[in-house]
Amino acid sequence: MLIVDFSFRELEIFCRVVELESFSRAAEAVFLVQASVSERIASLEKKVGTRLLDRLGRKVIPTAAGELLYKHAVLLLQMKETAQQEMEKFLGLEQGEISMGGSTIPGEYILPDLIGRFNKQYPHLSVKLIIADSSEIENRVLAGEIEIGVIGSKSLHANLLCQKLWQDELVLAVPAGHPWARRKAVSLQELREAPFILREEGSGTLKILEAYLRDCGENGTNAFQVSARFGSSTAVKEGIKSGLGLSILSARAIETEVKAGLIKALKVKGLAMSRNFFLIRNKLRIASPSCKAMHDFLLSEKL
Repeated sequence: MLIVDFSFRELEIFCRVVELESFSRAAEAVFLVQASVSERIASLEKKVGTRLLDRLGRKVIPTAAGELLYKHAVLLLQMKETAQQEMEKFLGLEQGEISMGGSTIPGEYILPDLIGRFNKQYPHLSVKLIIADSSEIENRVLAGEIEIGVIGSKSLHANLLCQKLWQDELVLAVPAGHPWARRKAVSLQELREAPFILREEGSGTLKILEAYLRDCGENGTNAFQVSARFGSSTAVKEGIKSGLGLSILSARAIETEVKAGLIKALKVKGLAMSRNFFLIRNKLRIASPSCKAMHDFLLSEKL
């Protein structure tokens, strides 16, 4: 009779291989050499009595048995972490670190202030904030690298819980010396003929802009004369100020520059653009007490 048994460490390594789809990347994540990871997986497969992973070129994917084990392994590891944190809380050790992510706009312009407010309520909890584009934050939450994320477009991934947070307005940003700077609005036809700076693929702002343009019958941002693509709103703002081109940005991202008279915010006729930020969490994972505290805090805050 086969007795299936495994350790938490083996399950942790197995989950990292499944999530990262690579033995080498998993080895870096769990601080082992690749050969050791391969040995642990082989040992786990021997204990289980069946193959758990298949290699497709450079990509590693779970077998049917591997998918079944992964589903339960995620829950077991989360239960272990939750048990540890709740025991610490019971013993009066309410300390720890919350690992969270934010896409560019919330990460750079909203969350730092909110984390300051959160810290006043929970002074013994530290917050590690990772800033990247919306797609990367989604992937990191799914991989378990961060517990919770705030992104600029709604996630449709089946394994992510997605809740609406705050509203944001998108505006046309032009340099103060631009011929349009004294105007309140420009037409879409005029905008098509101007040099335009785009955000990178995966940006929530870019996804929203593409959606609005297609709703207007345009071929997305392909209608624009793209002068550059930048990976952050800060870089886009510098490009605008240097005269490289114009761009659609969050009104929150240019508040300081508008007040300083460096950038002007205009509307695009017939294109009233707004979007929401969304709170995401992996629903396959049990939220730790510290994660739940941050989750509830963000949902309660009004901007």
